Amino acid sequence: MVSALPLALPDDAFAPFGPDGLSAGDTAWVLTAAALVLFMTPGLAFFYGGLSRQKSVLNMMMMSFGAMGVISVIYVLWGYSMSFSSGHTGGSDIAGIFDNPFSLFGLSQLLETQEVGDETLYVLGGFGTVPAIVWAGFQLTFAVITVALISGAVAERMKFGTWLVFGALWATFVYFPLAHMVWGGGLLSGGENSIASWLFGYDAEAESANVAPIDFAGGTVVHINAGMAALVLAILLGKRAGFGKIVYRPHNIPFVMLGAAILWFGWFGFNVGSEGAADMLAGAVWVNTTAATAAAMLGWLLVERIRDGHATSVGAASGIVAGLVAITPACGSLSPIGSLILGVIAGALSALAIGLKYKFGYDDSLDVVGVHLVAGLWGTIGIGFLALDTGLFYGGGFEQLVVQVVIALVAVIFTGILTAIIAFIVKPLGWRVSREDEETGIDETEHAETAYELA
Repeated sequence: MVSALPLALPDDAFAPFGPDGLSAGDTAWVLTAAALVLFMTPGLAFFYGGLSRQKSVLNMMMMSFGAMGVISVIYVLWGYSMSFSSGHTGGSDIAGIFDNPFSLFGLSQLLETQEVGDETLYVLGGFGTVPAIVWAGFQLTFAVITVALISGAVAERMKFGTWLVFGALWATFVYFPLAHMVWGGGLLSGGENSIASWLFGYDAEAESANVAPIDFAGGTVVHINAGMAALVLAILLGKRAGFGKIVYRPHNIPFVMLGAAILWFGWFGFNVGSEGAADMLAGAVWVNTTAATAAAMLGWLLVERIRDGHATSVGAASGIVAGLVAITPACGSLSPIGSLILGVIAGALSALAIGLKYKFGYDDSLDVVGVHLVAGLWGTIGIGFLALDTGLFYGGGFEQLVVQVVIALVAVIFTGILTAIIAFIVKPLGWRVSREDEETGIDETEHAETAYELA
C-alpha cells in the first residue's frame, strides 16, 4: 500500500474475475494474509501477557482480545467507509482527512453484483485485483492490532471497560482518518490535494505527486500512530504504583518468545499482503521483511551485550518486533541490503530508547514507545535514505527524505492532539483502578480471575 492502492474500476464501473478484472489468485492470497494479520493480535496478547506480572497477565491479554471484538464491529459499521469509501463511490472526502462514515455503512454495498451475460460482476469493483469486501476484511485486521498495540503502555492500571470505550473512540477519530489520509487518497497520500503535491507538484498524467510519500504497510498509520497514542496515554494516566522503586519482571518469558514468533509469522501477511497481489514485489517484500527483522534482533542483542554484559531472550523477542516495525513502511522500496541496514539500526535504536521512560519519567509499561514509535519513525524516515532510486543513498535527492519527515511529523502531531482529547473525554468514566486494586492485582479486581491456581 504505497500511498493509496488504485481501485480496479473498468469504464463501465463493474469488475469481473478474469484476465482484465479481479484475480482469483490474488484474492486467495489476500484472504490468507488477512487471517495471518488477525492471528497477530492473539500473538500480541501472548507477547504482552508474558511481559506483564503474574497478577495482571489476564487483563493484559484481555485488552488485545477486547480490541478484536470492539474494533471489528465498528470497522464493519463505519471504519472502512471512513477510510476508503470515496475511492469506491467517487465522492469527495472531508478536507482530505476522512471519508463519509455512512457511504458504505455496514459494507453491504460491497456485495452488490449484477449479471452481465454469463458473468457476475461487482458493481463497486475491487481494490486492486481483489474484491473490495476482501480488502475490507484485510484492512479490518490492521485496525484491530493498531488499537491493541497501545494497551502495552497502560498495563496493570487502566479499567477494562474504559479501555474498550477509549479504543472505539480512538479508532473512529484517529485511526480511520489517518488510514484515509495515507492510503485513501487524503492529505498524506500522493494524491492531487495532498501535502506532497503541495510541496513538489502533481503529475496529472501519472495521477500522483512528483514525490509521493511511501508507507507500504503502516509505518505512520499503525506504528507511529500507536506509539504516539501510547506515549500520550501513559503520561496522562500516570505511573504504576512503585514505578522507579521496584523492578517489574516478566512473569513468563516463554510466552514472550511465543508471542514474538506468532508476530513474525503473521507479519508476512501484514507486509506481503499489503502488495495486494501474489507477484514478484510480494516476494521482495517477504525477503526484505525477513532480512530487516533478523538484523534488528542482532542489533538489539549487540547493544545488550555491550551495555549489560548479557544477550537476553526478552531482548531477542523485542528486537524482532523492532525490526518488523521498522521494515513495515519500507518493505516495498528497499533492496535486501538496504533492509539489513534499516533493521540493524532499528534494533539498536529501540534497545537504547526503552530507557528513555526512566529519564523522562513516563511509565510506558511494556515499551510501546521505545519500540513502536521509535522504530516506526526510523522506518518511515529511513526510506528517505535507503529507498531504491529516490533515496539519498541511492542517487536520489533530498525530496523523498523531506516528504517522509513531513508525513511522520504530521502523524505525530495529529495523533498526539486527538489522543489527548479522547483521553480527557473518557477520564470521567473512571479510567484507572484504585491503588488497592492495583496492588491486589488487576486480574482479580477487574475480571474476578487469576491466571494460575497455585493453592
